[in-house]
Formats: sequence, structure tokens, C-alpha cells
Amino acid sequence: MKINKEGYVIIGTTGLICLAIWLLVYFFIETEGAWDWFMAGFLVVFWFFVAAFFREPRRVQIHDDELVFSPCDGRVVVTEVVHEKEHIDCEMMQISIFMSVTNVHMNWLPVGGEVEYTKHHHGRFLVAWHPKSSTENERVTTVVRLNDGRKVLMRQIAGFVARRIVNYVKPGKKVEQNSVLGFIKFGSRVDILIPKDSELFVEIGDPVIGSQTPIARIRRGLHS
Repeated sequence: MKINKEGYVIIGTTGLICLAIWLLVYFFIETEGAWDWFMAGFLVVFWFFVAAFFREPRRVQIHDDELVFSPCDGRVVVTEVVHEKEHIDCEMMQISIFMSVTNVHMNWLPVGGEVEYTKHHHGRFLVAWHPKSSTENERVTTVVRLNDGRKVLMRQIAGFVARRIVNYVKPGKKVEQNSVLGFIKFGSRVDILIPKDSELFVEIGDPVIGSQTPIARIRRGLHS
């Protein structure tokens, strides 16, 4: 299992803390032998669970200019038309995907093109499925301009558990579809806003796999 670089410090620190706890129990607390082994087993499982948060799966990078792919692993929780006010300022179709703590936490770019805009917003840490989390939570917005001029917006949103968002792209950078966008530590939510006349392939409740599941088709030749 490959580990994403964002997890190195946390995994190492957690391992040292688990080792310190076990040594404290073993040398300074009188317990029966069975309890020592139980504690050791529990700490090892916990450490592996933390390490699994940062797993980086190897996936085939798919390219199809007409399709929009899921930017993350998770489950669809919103499909609705909204007015995007931050940058594009028009009505768009919003698809929101909730990432649980057991999902892979990497994020991928659902389309290719040129990065036009990125911005980090400080905010709250409401539970990720709360309707206001899209506009009030800690989040990073990324807008990609497609080759035909149309735009797709993504929001990486921190939730109640997630406290750090990593975004690897910068304005002016050319990006490939399904290349890595960033990382949300300990799960959360990703919103993707696409032209409202796009053809949706998913419904609320559908499971999706980041960079592998097509979630919509953009109708070419029409500009928002």
C-alpha cells in the first residue's frame, strides 16, 4: 500500500504516541499479561487505521473531454441547480460527494484544461453533509477553464473531523483530467459545479470512485 506524502508526519507521530502509551502501561501500570497483549494489539490496529487514511491507490488515468469524472471516492449527497456567486456568477449544476473516514481521501481533477482560479476560505467546521457547509466551512475553491471556454468549479470542503485541505494546483497551470488535485485529511466533502445543461449520470445515494466514475457529460458547443 502506497502512502501519500501528506500522511508521513501524522503517521510517524501517531506511531510514537502509541509506542509511548504501551511502554507506560507495560512498565508503570500493574496489569495481567493478557491485558498487555490486548493493549498492544489495540494500539497496532489503531496505528494501521490512521495509516490507511493516507493510502494512495494506483488508478488508470482516463481522458475523455466530454465526460466529468468524480473528484473523490464517496457517495453522492446533492444534485441540484444553484447560482454560483464566488467566481463564475451563473446558474450551475452542483454535485456534492461525501467522503467518510473510511474512503480514500485523495482528490482528482474531474476535467482537464487551464486552472483559472484558486482560493482558500477560512471558515467553520460543520458536519460535511450540512447544507451550509458549502459556503460556511473551511474550503478551497478551484476553477478549471475547458478548451471550449466553459468552466468547472470544485470545492474541497473541510468537515467536523477534517481540519486541513491540501491543494496542489495554481492559476495559469495546465492540468490533465484525473490528475491529482489535492487531499482532504480525514474525510469530508467535495462539491463540483458544472454547466447546468450537462447530462447527469448519478443520483443522490450513488457510490462513486474518484477518477474512475463518470458523473456527467458536458454538452459541447453551448456556452454559459
